[in-house]
Amino acid sequence: MKAPQQPTAQEVKALRERTGAGMMDCKAALIEAGGDIEAAVDILRAKGAADAAKRADRAANEGYIDAYIHMGRVGSMVEVNCETDFVSRGEDLRTFAHDVALHVASLNPTFLSLEDVPEDFRERERAIFMEEAKDVDERFRERAVEGKLAKRLKELTLLEQEFVRDQGEKKPRTIDALRQEVAAKVGENVTIRRFVRYELGR
Repeated sequence: MKAPQQPTAQEVKALRERTGAGMMDCKAALIEAGGDIEAAVDILRAKGAADAAKRADRAANEGYIDAYIHMGRVGSMVEVNCETDFVSRGEDLRTFAHDVALHVASLNPTFLSLEDVPEDFRERERAIFMEEAKDVDERFRERAVEGKLAKRLKELTLLEQEFVRDQGEKKPRTIDALRQEVAAKVGENVTIRRFVRYELGR
């Protein structure tokens, strides 16, 4: 059986710069992907998501609050939590907090997660889509309405939104995927606790 081709140092470095994963993890992902860097990125994201899920029950009582202000007209504040003071003082968590604050100022999410969407809000949106779909064949109407509702809620929910800096990319990350990447990199449970956005005159 032919041994898998070993990635070059340059390929490992490029993948590490792109994902923030450890050198050995990058090397293993490149070997598993047969040298395909896009496939290696997907492998590392899946691993990061799995690792983050294992850490999700750990208490995250430390953290960092960051703010972003755009031209004195739009501003936001975000609280990001982690497990230790050491990570809260690190560049990775603080960069993540700033990126999320910038994202909140730019895309104005309404809710933090899908679990935070009130049932009465869901029902109002569902009623609007049901009215819009009144001419759709009854056999397909409910599925069409639920599909539109799911899309609408994702557009309004911070963790489900595509990261503003990734817009236009081939494989944009959601804010939750970005959170999982940071959690994998720092080795701790990382959560977004809350956010607020201000706009001049509103």
